[in-house]
Amino acid sequence: MQILITAGPSSPTRVYQFTALSLVVAAIALIVPLMGLSVALYHAVVLEAARKQWPIISDAVRFVERQEQAQRDHFVRENLDAMAVKVGDLQARLMRLEAVGERVAGMAGMKPEELKKVEPTPPGAAGSGRGGALPALREPTRVSGFDDMNQLMERMQNLSDRNADVFTLIESRLFEKRLQDLMIPSSAPVANVAVGSGFGFRSDPFTGRPTLHTGLDFPSDTGTAILAAAGGVVASAGPHPQYGLLVELDHGNGLITRYAHTSKMLVKQGDLIRRGQKIAEVGTTGRSTGPHLHFEVLVEGVQQDPAKFLAGKGQAPQNIAQAQTPAR
Repeated sequence: MQILITAGPSSPTRVYQFTALSLVVAAIALIVPLMGLSVALYHAVVLEAARKQWPIISDAVRFVERQEQAQRDHFVRENLDAMAVKVGDLQARLMRLEAVGERVAGMAGMKPEELKKVEPTPPGAAGSGRGGALPALREPTRVSGFDDMNQLMERMQNLSDRNADVFTLIESRLFEKRLQDLMIPSSAPVANVAVGSGFGFRSDPFTGRPTLHTGLDFPSDTGTAILAAAGGVVASAGPHPQYGLLVELDHGNGLITRYAHTSKMLVKQGDLIRRGQKIAEVGTTGRSTGPHLHFEVLVEGVQQDPAKFLAGKGQAPQNIAQAQTPAR
């Protein structure tokens, strides 16, 4: 493209040639400053109009601001509703977990007053006075704003902490119960051997007179392994004028087991014993007519029927504390 420019009849003609690229560059060089100037003027005019509340422009600005605010509110509301749905689901899960915790606590033998110990103390409580209801989420909560959401999250956190404490207490109680069960003499002291003479009155093998037999006799070959009926501590291990070589295990809570007439003792006083551990071997020492194990269970020094313990599968008889069978 060429442009001819002549100033007068005698003036030489000037010729300007333009390519497509040069025209584009020229257009950009002209448009960009104009756009920048327009934006600056628009910004200045709009700000001035909003500040001085010009009738038409200020109304337009407020309308645009309201539209933008409405869009932001709609976006926030959609996200808040989505969060509320997820929080509601989590709330329901925590409520079910709380119910499960209460049932499991009952199965573990915990009393309701024990669960109250893990409930939070209301803010402001002072001195020794304690109490107050747990702010549990019994019903779904309607979320209408960020404040409600924060309160709901705080309550859920409190409930979560409380449930964690409850399950920790349940675990401790179950472990304690398991330890107690391990200390109950419920395992047979001689494997695969039937009882030869039970607990109760019988004819004395030496005198023939009716006499109370204070334990169970397990007839077996000399050298047969004698196993601890429960875990405990060796209270004594040594010779006895009637029981012969006698091992006594202390299981705590006044519970003692005796293993009499042994031919060989494999433990000594003070040893820690686990359930099923070999502690001695069958013999016929002491007042005995033949190789067998004489097994006794004592509670607070009173002989009990060992068969009740061996049949309990880890549970002590419920009348253990009231047993009043006279000792022999």
